[in-house]
Amino acid sequence: MSVEAGSRALLAGGDVVLVRPLHPADTAEVLALHTRLTQRDTYFRFFGAPSGLDRLAAGIAADPGPGHYAVGCYRHGELVGVANYEVLNDPTDAEVALVVDAALRTQGVATLLMEHLVSHARKSGLKRFLAEVLAENAKVLHVFADLGLRFEAGIGGPERDVVMILGEDAAYLDAVLERDLVADAASLTHLFKPSSIAVIGAGRRPGSVGHAVLANLVGSGYPGPVEVVNPHAGEILGVPSVPSVAVLSRTPELAVVCLPAPAAAEAVEECGKRGVRAVVIISSGLTGTVHGERVHAAAREYGLRLVGPNCLGVISTDPACPYDLTFLGSRVRPGNIGVVTQSGGVGIALAESLGDLGLGMSTLVSTGDKYDVSGNDLLMWWAADRRTELAVLYLESFGNPRKFSRLARRLARTRPVLAVRSGSGDTAQRAAASHTAAAATPAVTRDALFEQAGVIAVDTVAELVDVIAGLSWQLLPGGPRVAVLSNAGGAGVLAADACEREGLVMAELSEHTRERLAKVLPAEAAVRNPVDTTAAVSAEVFADALRAVLADDGVDAVIAATVPTAVGDPGTSLAAVLPPEYKTVFAVRPGQRARVAPLVPGTGVTACYDDPAAAAAVLARLVRYEQWLNRPEAGNSLTPLENPGALRAFAAGREGWLPPAEAVELLRLADIPMVETHYVEAGDSMDAAAADLDSPVVLKADADGLLHKTAGGGVLLNVHGPDRIVEAFRSLRSRFGPALRGVTVQPMAEPGRDLLVGVRSDPVFGPLIVFGLGGVDTDLIADHAARLAPLTGADADLLLDGLRASKALWPGQLDRAAVREVLLKVSRLAELVPGLAELDLNPVRVRSDGCVALDVRARLEPLAADDPFLRRLRD
Repeated sequence: MSVEAGSRALLAGGDVVLVRPLHPADTAEVLALHTRLTQRDTYFRFFGAPSGLDRLAAGIAADPGPGHYAVGCYRHGELVGVANYEVLNDPTDAEVALVVDAALRTQGVATLLMEHLVSHARKSGLKRFLAEVLAENAKVLHVFADLGLRFEAGIGGPERDVVMILGEDAAYLDAVLERDLVADAASLTHLFKPSSIAVIGAGRRPGSVGHAVLANLVGSGYPGPVEVVNPHAGEILGVPSVPSVAVLSRTPELAVVCLPAPAAAEAVEECGKRGVRAVVIISSGLTGTVHGERVHAAAREYGLRLVGPNCLGVISTDPACPYDLTFLGSRVRPGNIGVVTQSGGVGIALAESLGDLGLGMSTLVSTGDKYDVSGNDLLMWWAADRRTELAVLYLESFGNPRKFSRLARRLARTRPVLAVRSGSGDTAQRAAASHTAAAATPAVTRDALFEQAGVIAVDTVAELVDVIAGLSWQLLPGGPRVAVLSNAGGAGVLAADACEREGLVMAELSEHTRERLAKVLPAEAAVRNPVDTTAAVSAEVFADALRAVLADDGVDAVIAATVPTAVGDPGTSLAAVLPPEYKTVFAVRPGQRARVAPLVPGTGVTACYDDPAAAAAVLARLVRYEQWLNRPEAGNSLTPLENPGALRAFAAGREGWLPPAEAVELLRLADIPMVETHYVEAGDSMDAAAADLDSPVVLKADADGLLHKTAGGGVLLNVHGPDRIVEAFRSLRSRFGPALRGVTVQPMAEPGRDLLVGVRSDPVFGPLIVFGLGGVDTDLIADHAARLAPLTGADADLLLDGLRASKALWPGQLDRAAVREVLLKVSRLAELVPGLAELDLNPVRVRSDGCVALDVRARLEPLAADDPFLRRLRD
């Protein structure tokens, strides 16, 4: 192989392969692949003329440069497939060719190679793939047609002229994702349903991690054969032991390694040589060392799937193949909750908390240092695992957040996905060089990711358990209208206050409901929401009051707060009321020992919280999730950009903050409305420009270190006439001296509301679109909302409605549709120009008849466009 590493990827059956570009040094391997093919294999598997493989090898040998690209697929170090394209006379068209080893023709090698070609071609500006395929070569045509690209094939004759359109669209991304789901689930079967297991490094004496892992495995009821690797024992805990991986009686499908770092790396290498398919590495001390590099290399060479290192381990409670490969101190109850966590401590705490509630897990995966298996892998596994009805994530980092968003969004449509926020502090935020950058903190970016994907986010493990209990024992609420019912007035008031703080709506009880309550409750009771039954009611009367409130069509959910009295304990009546009803009800028992518990032990009637605020917080999260599920997917109705190539070409090669004139040109090419703008260099004369400008105008200084122009004295408003314009220009030149680069001159804009629209690109998360109040309100009020690009129409609407000031903005005469269009155009600009590091449109002046940017700052970085949806494993 050449020195270029490439990336690991999965075939349809779960095998790990290496996909990498091919270069002249690989010519011999390409020809060797040719010699392994029969005449029929060449005829049916190669696109193009029969002599095309020789031509392909010659092209690789010549390494002709940007007009040619070839990629190879390696399995166990052997080249098993090659694909390439050659650019034609039209520089946006390329002819494709492909050949695959006959032994792997049904494993998805051809499709995987084509996906890598498509990804590279798009980044190179190609628009179409062309091919000539023999009419009877149906398998080839199926490969093309099933890619998900727009596809055309000619009719009639011995050959078919095939055209594939490379424009990005949802259908192609969906097709790639479906293939990813199938391949990843097949690969993880080796981890979650292994036919045999080996524990490498299990100690003979209790107290060691390896001994604990083996003890948990033995006690878990795993049905397959188990062996131990320990050179100092013949058996441990009744399990036969051998001195090395090489002499195991069978090749285990899954191995767990519990050894010091140097020995752990050697064990992983031995597992690869022996043919083990998946390895869980409990061992720590590998990352950042040569031993960790050896593990990475072994994974690449032998196609291993890895969990860890430095992890708690893995648990599966599948009745067909249960196992516990962790050093947890207690048994995990089987259940429907899937958990993936980078922190072993969080995994331990969650396992104990869920056990106390009588809830169980379907899977627990501690990813540790996350060499391979990650949260994205588990999202794909759970999508196919019907036992998992609720997914829980604790992630300290995101390797591919845009893919995470797509996977989480897909899974959240069918079952709740929960995440514990981590790394919320903004200490890692770089110095803000624009208003947008100041708003786009790491926490804002992460929260935007979760919100768009429908992930229910919490801040602590305790809050996580609260929400899990609520989801496990009650339906999702039908809306945000909440009624509070209590036999303790103070608890009811606290619950009502908590609901309003969480953004819930206190339901207006109907007159019929109030009359019904008045008939069953004492005269001194409060029958408006919050309902105070008084402390003197019996459990039966409280139950009747609850039935009356639940029957109200204006009520979506109920919080029932009760305390026991000498007259009775209303809390005991709730269980009898709830089963026939179909509305969400949470119980509150102030003073109960547990933060949250089942209302009736051993049942799933409802969750009972010790504080009204906790119940309201859970209810609010469930309401937001329900609203996300029912939110219509408003389309992006933008007219396609007339010349996106001109926009990309303009941005290419530019770096740093753009001069004002170039920033204005960037907006023009992106079809984003900008007020008429003239720029005069500091050393030039203003006389000619002033004579051509209609009055009044505004002059804005462009000076080193001047970020906030108005606060820094860099803006002069309402300047009338050529003489005054020249005088104002001289005034700015005097004020800023050598720091002044130039002055922007614009006509005074009509009055309106000033808003902010911006982009901040994160190297991991991609571009974040920021929207908020602009002008002088930007720093004074700091009212912002954010979403990750690309924006859908629904995302744009959420931005418009996501400010504290939104209710005051849009009922008036402002042109909401125009602002929405600007948000979508800015999102499109961020997608088309990956190097757009920062964009600050502040202010954007919005009126009743449209909106226009009055100022723009833009910064470009030489970033290569990455493809977050290309199928490849973490390296």
